[in-house]
Amino acid sequence: MTKQYCKPPSRREIASLRARNDKLFYGSCMGYRNVIMDAVWLNVHLATMDQTATDGYGAIRDGAVATRDGRIAWVGRRADLPSGWRGAAMHDGGGAWLTPGLIDCHTHLVYAGNRANEFERRLNGATYEEIARSGGGILSSVLATRAASEDELVRQSAPRLRRLMAEGVTTVEIKSGYGLDTATELKMLRAARRLADECGVTVKTTLLGAHALPSEYAGRSDDYITLVCDEMLPAAAGLADAVDAFCEGIGFTPAQTERVFAAARRLGMRVKLHADQLSDLGGGALAARHGALSADHLEYASDTSLCAMAVAGTVAVLLPGAFYFLRETRLPPIAGLRQHNVPMAIATDCNPGTSPCTSLLLMLNMACTLFRLTPAEALAGVTRNAARALGMQNEAGRLAVGLRADFALWEISEPGELAYAFGANPCIGRVVAGEPIR
Repeated sequence: MTKQYCKPPSRREIASLRARNDKLFYGSCMGYRNVIMDAVWLNVHLATMDQTATDGYGAIRDGAVATRDGRIAWVGRRADLPSGWRGAAMHDGGGAWLTPGLIDCHTHLVYAGNRANEFERRLNGATYEEIARSGGGILSSVLATRAASEDELVRQSAPRLRRLMAEGVTTVEIKSGYGLDTATELKMLRAARRLADECGVTVKTTLLGAHALPSEYAGRSDDYITLVCDEMLPAAAGLADAVDAFCEGIGFTPAQTERVFAAARRLGMRVKLHADQLSDLGGGALAARHGALSADHLEYASDTSLCAMAVAGTVAVLLPGAFYFLRETRLPPIAGLRQHNVPMAIATDCNPGTSPCTSLLLMLNMACTLFRLTPAEALAGVTRNAARALGMQNEAGRLAVGLRADFALWEISEPGELAYAFGANPCIGRVVAGEPIR
């Protein structure tokens, strides 16, 4: 690939570059050292997802993006593109919109089997809790996942991941939680790491050992939490980027969740929480007390929890797929989240029982139609805020100098179209770490 070196800039040029906030790209030029631009994308409109933008998108028409060493080196109007780009590899976007690569920040994508029979049971009147208490739900997936080899888990899960990637996804969080014993939980985390390598996508792994009570611990939930804290978490410390728990009447109590989070924090692991989905147990506030990256679901979250999340900087991850699939009627407190300025992310919650969904674009539409988010809020929910929900706000989720060069290109006329046409996929290309993916 041809490299282009820039000339040392004049003081006037340096002042102009500073004013345009191109600090990283020209940081070395300011010391009169050579700067290399690897590639530049032209003939594109940009949705930078700059949080300070008044239009919600940070839109730049007729823009350009330059990359260096897998990072964004410059972003702005094409007319302002510095002269040093002309020897770099050029990519013509053909008038497409270019956004940050999408981020699915809550999935249970690695599992074996499916639970289509439970879908039928629900349509015949059974509730989610009734199915779970009769041995269905999470426990039925546990049996299939324990029986599957690591290779089989990768084989079954890869098509789900590729369907997400085809819609512009470049980063995915994958939880364990269908093992409920140390060996299987670690197997799931290893499978998730392998999927990242085999599919060419960034994967953040989350240990969800406290997902449900396995049958061998029936009536001994405190003993199982001891296993999670004393054995599972230390064993997963090198494989999991974060720790999650299901704090709910059919899951684990707030006190048991506190034990898991305390053990995770002692190991230096960040935490997340399935919170207030079916009832208000104060999960949002509990998550905030432990500095959680996110609290997810939140249909029954109280204003007290929202206040605590706002203070702690905990992201609210909304999961419209599960809301739709379970035919819930209690909406998440969107007005309260807005009032308290709690960042809202959106994810598929891809899982076999309550959201067997592999379309993040569909979640944009559902977030708008079911939860009444605006299209700009929805797109922020799968870019900027989703990155924050994974602790990646300085790595991904925006088109900004210094962040990873992960992009998606769209054949649309306005960014709002991404939330408009459900069932459509206008993605015409992805770029991962500065490299186009065919």
